Order: sequence, then C-alpha cells, then structure tokens
Amino acid sequence: MRGSSAACCAAPISVSSAKIACRNESLLFQFKILCPFASLTTTSIFTTTRPFLSLSRSQPDKAKQKQKLWEFNCATIPSSSTVANPSNDFIVVNFYRFVFINDPHEEVAKHLSFLKGLDIHGRIYVNEQGINAQYSGPSKDALAYVEWLREDFRFSDILVQISPALNGHAFPKLKLRYKPSLVQLEGGISHLPLLDPTMRATPLAPSEWRKRLKEVHDSNCVVLDVRNGYEWDIGHFHGAQRPDVDCFRSTSFGESDSEEAIASDPLANVDKEKTNILMYCTGGIRCDVYSTILRQRGFQNLYTLKGGVSHYLQNEGPVEWVGNLFVFDDRLSLPPSAYNPEDTTVPSSNPQGCKNNLFANCYICGSQVSELRHRNCANIDCNLLFLCCMECVKDLKGCCCPQCTTAPRLRPVLPGNQRYKKWYMYRELEVQNELAV
Repeated sequence: MRGSSAACCAAPISVSSAKIACRNESLLFQFKILCPFASLTTTSIFTTTRPFLSLSRSQPDKAKQKQKLWEFNCATIPSSSTVANPSNDFIVVNFYRFVFINDPHEEVAKHLSFLKGLDIHGRIYVNEQGINAQYSGPSKDALAYVEWLREDFRFSDILVQISPALNGHAFPKLKLRYKPSLVQLEGGISHLPLLDPTMRATPLAPSEWRKRLKEVHDSNCVVLDVRNGYEWDIGHFHGAQRPDVDCFRSTSFGESDSEEAIASDPLANVDKEKTNILMYCTGGIRCDVYSTILRQRGFQNLYTLKGGVSHYLQNEGPVEWVGNLFVFDDRLSLPPSAYNPEDTTVPSSNPQGCKNNLFANCYICGSQVSELRHRNCANIDCNLLFLCCMECVKDLKGCCCPQCTTAPRLRPVLPGNQRYKKWYMYRELEVQNELAV
C-alpha cells in the first residue's frame, strides 16, 4: 500500500453564543464562541433528516495566544437550507451515490464548472453508475459543493460525512474525471447490478449495527471486514477477522478454493442461506459493491453498516470498536473522537487510548506499538506502508527491512507525524546535493 499522514484529536471547550440565519426562516443555527483551545473539532453527517452535530473553528491570535472556536449546533439541516459559515478551517468530505447518470462526461463538466475558483483538492469520480467523492478544502468551499450537489434531486438526500483536517489540505490536488469504475476491483464493476438496491446488502443504522454486534456470539453470524489488512491493523470491530488482503482490487471473500485461501476466508464453508453476514468498511461503498458479488454467489442474508465506520463512530462512539480508523488521505489515521468529540463512551472490554491498543504490532519486530499510525518506508522504490515501533524506526533509519537500508534512493527519517513529499522532490534534492559537491 502507498500512502501518508496524521491523526487528530479534540480538546475540551467552553462557551458563549450567537446566531446565524439560513434560507429556511424556521431554522436558526446556533453558534458558540469558544476559548482558549487551539483545536479543530469538525464532525458532521448531512442528510435531509440527520443532525448537523458540530462544525468548529480555531484561529490563533498571535498577540494574545488565544483562540476562538465557532461551533454550530442545530437540530436538522434540510436540503433547502444554506449553511452560513465564517470558517476557513479545512475539512475532509466523503460521499458516494449509486444512481444512473445518462451522460457522465457532461456531469463532470458541470461539476468542474461549479468548482472553478473554489479551493478543493481530492478525488471525485463520475460514471454511468454514479459518483464517489473524497475531497478537502476550507469548510466554506467544501460545504458549498455539498449544497450545490444536493440541489440535484438525484443527490438531495445523499449521506455526506465530514471530518477535520488540522494541517490543511489532505489531498495534493483535485482529480475530477470520468472513471470506468468508482472503486477498483479485479475485472471492474461496470457489469455489477449496483443500481438495483435489492442486489445490495441491507443497510443497518449504526444503532442497529451495535445491537447486532452484541448478539454475534449467540447467533449464526459472521462479521466481515471488507477492507485491507493494514486498515484492520490500527482499528476494527470486535469479532472481525483480519482480512488477508492488501488491496480491495484482489478481494475474494466467498470464492476461495485452495486450502490456503479457505483458511483466511471468513466466508469459507458457511451456510449461504442461513448465515448472517455483517459487512463493514470505512464509508460504505466497498461493502455495497462487494455485496452484489456475494449476492450473485448465493449468499442470502447480507447486511452492511450504513455510512461505514465513520458514520458509526459519529453516532455510537467507540463501543465495540478497537483503535483508530484508517483513512485514505494525508492524515492516514483518525481516533474515534475526531468523529464525535463530545462522546465520552469507553468500552469496558478495551479502553480507548493508544497505550491500550494491544492488538497493534510492529511490522519489523512484532512488539506492541503505541502510535496507531502507519509510515512509509524511507526507500523511495519500496514506499511500503507499515506500522513500526520507534526503536525499529531508529535502527532501520525509517526503512521496513534491512535490505531497504542499503537502497540507492533513501529519504531522511521523518520525526513525529510528518509525511513524505512526492518522490520527485527527493530526486531533485539529490541532484542539487550532487551539484553542490
């Protein structure tokens, strides 16, 4: 896996309030001016019926070293509402929708036209089967795109998930284009019946998912993590087996034939008609896609976590969840508190907090790691994403193995939560050093 960077956490805050008007006069958005913590806590889920829980801002005052946070709280944001937001804090927005788009190239052009002049970076893919988007930007620009999208009846009730981006953009640039597959899977997904809801797994609300998890041990049920092994390594639901997968493209649950594959396949030898399959992933799209494949293979009782783990953490907190959540952007890892900073729930079976995540092991020596955040191998030509204890980081100079330490193109060891820049930046630096010598 190739990837990069940093986790975030929320600080406690205190209050005073004022009001912001919206297009719907019957709804007023309350905001609170908070101090003195320089901490962004932006967490929200948008639908026509879900609450907009919190959107916060921090801005340092260099003279007094004080911070003001604007936090918005309201009951519901209908699709007709305008969010008036003075914040320039950066957020990451994720959403997807399977819906027929007759002319996806024209759709791409419309989106590009609207985004012109907005500070948006990320990946937004469109095709005949719908849209899949993950992007970052100042909250004003990022939410303007959401509001514009929801004016289209096809996306009026789309579930939009938001998380904080404390270090600015979480993506290097904007990629908005037509793509044959909204997610990458061997053989593509254009032939799958994604537009037929009956072929996809039945979505479970976070509260129902939590209830089902508590009953797993007393029922004929399998908790299926439809992510990659390295994602499971830093966080997962109790009862979920680690996926023997390094890329979703090669996922093959339910079709194993060799003895080795069967041993690592949670769906091998299960009763397809009687076993309940509880599927989950980060935001939901991988489960929706793969559930159509399992349906075609004869699995009858398929359920998926609506909105994925991020939606669950925002609504239910870390109950039944262990560790952090891997995200596919520069932040790499987010603690549950990033999605619901006001939740103080601590599972009795496994207290949250880095020091208690005993399942996470160093890729090199196997010891327990205290920081649930991957790093890339310092060898540019390897770039492996792996968990590592600080001792091994020092001993192997940021590399994943002894062989990589002797590679010709090595990057410097990065301290803390820093991430590597693009590989060509180090190539140019190497050339400059040679010229200097």
